[in-house]
Amino acid sequence: MLARVRQLPFEVRQYLLITGNYWAFTLTDGALRMLVVLYFSQLGYSPLEVAMLFLFYEAFGVVTNLVGGWLGARLGLNRTMNVGLGLQIVALAMLLVPAGMLTVVWVMAAQALSGIAKDLNKMSAKSAVKVLVPKESASAGSALYRWVAMLTGSKNALKGLGFFLGGLLLTLIGFQGAVLAMALMLSGVLGLSLWRLRADLGRQKAKPKFSEVFSKSRAVNVLSAARLCLFASRDVWFVVALPVFLYDQHGWSQWTVGGLLAVWVIGYGGVQTQAPRLTRLMSGEARVITAGWAAALALLGVALALLPLTAVGWLVAGLLAFGVLFAINSSWHSYLIVHYARADGVSMDVGFYYMANAMGRLIGTLLSGWLYMAHGLSACLWVAAALVAASALMALALPRQADTAVAD
Repeated sequence: MLARVRQLPFEVRQYLLITGNYWAFTLTDGALRMLVVLYFSQLGYSPLEVAMLFLFYEAFGVVTNLVGGWLGARLGLNRTMNVGLGLQIVALAMLLVPAGMLTVVWVMAAQALSGIAKDLNKMSAKSAVKVLVPKESASAGSALYRWVAMLTGSKNALKGLGFFLGGLLLTLIGFQGAVLAMALMLSGVLGLSLWRLRADLGRQKAKPKFSEVFSKSRAVNVLSAARLCLFASRDVWFVVALPVFLYDQHGWSQWTVGGLLAVWVIGYGGVQTQAPRLTRLMSGEARVITAGWAAALALLGVALALLPLTAVGWLVAGLLAFGVLFAINSSWHSYLIVHYARADGVSMDVGFYYMANAMGRLIGTLLSGWLYMAHGLSACLWVAAALVAASALMALALPRQADTAVAD
């Protein structure tokens, strides 16, 4: 097996290393999120208080993507990726203190480090694909789309598995045992990454100024705004409202709630890997394709908001369908940002874009806790539909140009 890996082109081997690094990180990130939601709900925290635990996680992600993109261009993506792994290990170690010391402020601080770590790791992985995809390929756009879709889809499938793992570990070995196991695993991954990842990956030839982190590209700015609304529409019902609703209102166990969210995200990731095939169902300019898929998701969101919440089976089925359409939208967006980004200094455009992504998650997370407490799950679903509709309208402002990536 190792001999076959050594025979692969250098770029492919680096891509596999980055993907494995990203997989390991994402597995712990998903598990940690589920551990925190379920463990602190079990301790009697309200939905809004649970949402507040993730406030710094999302807020620091906004800043990290801006600064991280700039650091990646100056220092190399290998360094930003490894720093992300190291910070996640520190964040996990902070949660190993005795249960009495796990105050809201302490957990928020640990989540802040985890948020910084996650966005450094993600920005580095997504940017590296632009650097590593074979430039001589006759269908470079199509190859880039497939590489991005595979990385993004596999990552989200692992995140879903992480949700499942978090619920399982909490049941089997408790909160601290689960955190310790994840910290030890990531330490091994960090050692491999320090040893094998190329030192100059993605480093810009001319040292960029910090002011350059704010994109001057219309395409990047419009796509970033659409991404913000898209991800806020998911997290407004997904992060706090749905798991707490199923746990409190329908009496689902922690194991069952974690299992449902795991299935949702695993399926979501699987669909993302197939997005290059699915987006061929719409043809034309990139802006038309982007707006069309978002409009389809918005219509489904309206249908979900109209469902009676007592019909939990139909609600769950509808949210699984939401995941399919959301996955196509997300994967297409992820391809477009790497496509639109500058070849030299790609991490800065990608960092700016994922800053908007983090802002969307932050808004969605806060709304999820507040709206659920004030108006219930139905209000969360209505707001989700409105946010996706806004994303569709914004997409119409993308540049008028055909995109060959929809074809093989």
